[in-house]
Amino acid sequence: MNKCIGCGILTENILCERCFRIKHYNEYKVVTKTNNDFIPILENISKSNDLVLLVVDLFNIGDLSLIRKYLKNDILLVLTKRDLLPKSVSLDKLYNYDYKIDYVDKIIVSSNKNYNFDLLLSKINKYKKSNNVYVVGFTNAGKSTMINKLIYNYSNEKTEITTSPLPSTTLNTIEINLEYFTLIDTPGLLSDGDIANYVSGNELKKIIPKKEIKPITYQIKGFQTIVVDSYLVVEANDIDLTFYISNNLKIERFYKKIQTDLKKHIVNVDNNDVVIKGLCFIKTNKKSVLNIYTLNEVSVYTRDSII
Repeated sequence: MNKCIGCGILTENILCERCFRIKHYNEYKVVTKTNNDFIPILENISKSNDLVLLVVDLFNIGDLSLIRKYLKNDILLVLTKRDLLPKSVSLDKLYNYDYKIDYVDKIIVSSNKNYNFDLLLSKINKYKKSNNVYVVGFTNAGKSTMINKLIYNYSNEKTEITTSPLPSTTLNTIEINLEYFTLIDTPGLLSDGDIANYVSGNELKKIIPKKEIKPITYQIKGFQTIVVDSYLVVEANDIDLTFYISNNLKIERFYKKIQTDLKKHIVNVDNNDVVIKGLCFIKTNKKSVLNIYTLNEVSVYTRDSII
């Protein structure tokens, strides 16, 4: 038996049947996993002194404290998907943002644009403690896409790790031998409250941005309601709201209250971002109170503005 080069499970072939069907037919077989299945992997990494690449999606940053709870290693923070945020967004602000985790260094990359990969390689070589370098992050952070770009750029290997927008694509560790070191990919941790855990594959394809986001700003005078497909309703009064959200989602404005069965959150804002986890974030411009309605399990919270 060998490890599947796509997801890391034991198989008799180069690719397991599941990865083969994802790669060639875009068919995804759901595998039910929890973080309890993956935390032992982090604990084993922590026993080593090896460098960890913590891959973080700039569009969906999340709470990184869970990962730091189990990892004592040096962390190189790799901020991915720069291409999704508008080009006008300041790189300095992204670099100076407080990601609320300690690290030895950080770098912003775009796998789709092959942006900053030579610098990423240089930083890995600078900070690595041995030949092994681990890759860790939440589901959909862009780990596998980043690794495939490293393979393409700096290896003669023809293999690719399986990529998919749905949770639990990588199921075990996968070793990738590059010229300078061995990358060890790990399963993506599930982020509690992320919409990716509660919608279908077809829905997720619409929700996760694939190209540069076109922000939509609403200058709201009086009471108005903003509706995003069947996932989000925002009630607001006398405030500017800028939505950073997939271009594939339908967004509408109404000058009245809209009936909804979604769960209500009362959110106090003050020139910060409102995050609807995994779906979007909304930049606000003043102190106000918003009524946010979304799927029952999806988390809603505020953070310092990233833009």
